[in-house]
Amino acid sequence: MTSIDFVVAKDDLDQCKVIATELPGADALPPDALLVKVERFAFTANNITYAVMGDELKYWQLFPAPNGFGNIPVWGFGEVIASRHPNVAVGERLFGYFPMATHLVIEAADVNKRALRDGAEHRKQVSPVYNLYSRVTGDPAFAGHQGDLQALLRPLFMLSFLVDDFLAENDDFGARTVLLSSASSKTAFGLAHLLHTRGRRVIGLTSAGNTDFVTSLGRYDQIVTYDRVTSLPPDVPVAFVDMAGNSALRAGLHRHFGERMKCSVRVGLTHRATDADEGELPGAKPRWFFAPDQIRKRAKEWGPGGIEQRFGTAWSGFASLLERSLTVVDSHGPEAVRQIYLDTLKGRIPPEQGHMLSLLG
Repeated sequence: MTSIDFVVAKDDLDQCKVIATELPGADALPPDALLVKVERFAFTANNITYAVMGDELKYWQLFPAPNGFGNIPVWGFGEVIASRHPNVAVGERLFGYFPMATHLVIEAADVNKRALRDGAEHRKQVSPVYNLYSRVTGDPAFAGHQGDLQALLRPLFMLSFLVDDFLAENDDFGARTVLLSSASSKTAFGLAHLLHTRGRRVIGLTSAGNTDFVTSLGRYDQIVTYDRVTSLPPDVPVAFVDMAGNSALRAGLHRHFGERMKCSVRVGLTHRATDADEGELPGAKPRWFFAPDQIRKRAKEWGPGGIEQRFGTAWSGFASLLERSLTVVDSHGPEAVRQIYLDTLKGRIPPEQGHMLSLLG
């Protein structure tokens, strides 16, 4: 059994290739293992962040690749085509974290009616959220176009939800205005919606070419292009959520607002700008936001099902906005996957597009 995998060079993300990986056949699977065909998966700028942070946050550990290369994790759908687990049937459909590949072997554990976990040894050191697979056979919310929206935006909206929760529990660090860089990104859109719902003033920072799209989202109180950020009043307390990862932009905002910069949270790396030595910046010290930490905290405080219930309520309020703001584009085959990967890496994907990919022909 052979899987086709799309891998990238860890030290040079511009270098990518397709490789063949040998898998055990159905008769050679270990006990409780599943052989899953990866049907389709979402690919967004957030997956580029996974690649940039692959070593630091252990994303490369999830799906091993040949030395020097990594397989970028993606959210998508798979079909069980062989099963050694008595409670998982062939033909079942799973939603979760997959490699950019045609197949995956899952060591099924903690199987219940709604989900199962991959108990593979090499996946035990990452956050449990990345090892969970929802059993979505027959669920209309995960079928067709609705399923595409789930794959493209539900994981990103979970990040939006967790950042908003972090800010809210800290009373936005005394700020009532929140700046979001890379305002056209899907994670920023979700966060802007949640902040807007809470009555916060939301300022979107974006490039001139994306201004019309960001305006059309209707969730930003003000939109400012990157070359105009110093036109913002410097005497207003602000919180900054950095989706872009551009160190020059971050340093400029800190120096502009000074001690009025009450919170500075790094979330994404859509610009892929190399961090420069910023020195000591005025205002709140920039910090990375790591979603699994917030998940663990809230799971303990809110108890079983607490996160899912609150997130479900938030998602239902956001889902109605998606139909008019996102066009889903399907691409199939290794060459198509390569092209969308490189276009995303280079920032050439229009913000109104969401890409669903498959390495299957």
